[in-house]
Amino acid sequence: MKYLVFTLLGLSLLLSVNTKAELVPASTPTTKNIVEEKRAQVLWARLNEIKEMDASNMTASEKRSMRKEVRSINSELKTLGDGVYLSVGAIIIIILLLILLL
Repeated sequence: MKYLVFTLLGLSLLLSVNTKAELVPASTPTTKNIVEEKRAQVLWARLNEIKEMDASNMTASEKRSMRKEVRSINSELKTLGDGVYLSVGAIIIIILLLILLL
């Protein structure tokens, strides 16, 4: 009985996730997506410019400001990115819970 309940719960979760994904077609670009994509391209171009710079003739304060700028660009790119990221610890906990419950 316990396995049946967990199996039905798992199937219902999988089906609910799939139905939500089908409601919004991926082929229709919205203006928000286009703006975010252009912003991401600008940020990637700036990161490439910083990467190609010669840091040997910069002062320490200039290098520090470049590092801060790279960190802020990377954090903004992470927020613009679509997707779900799972850490290794989260994956291990999920696997352990599945083993214990099933």
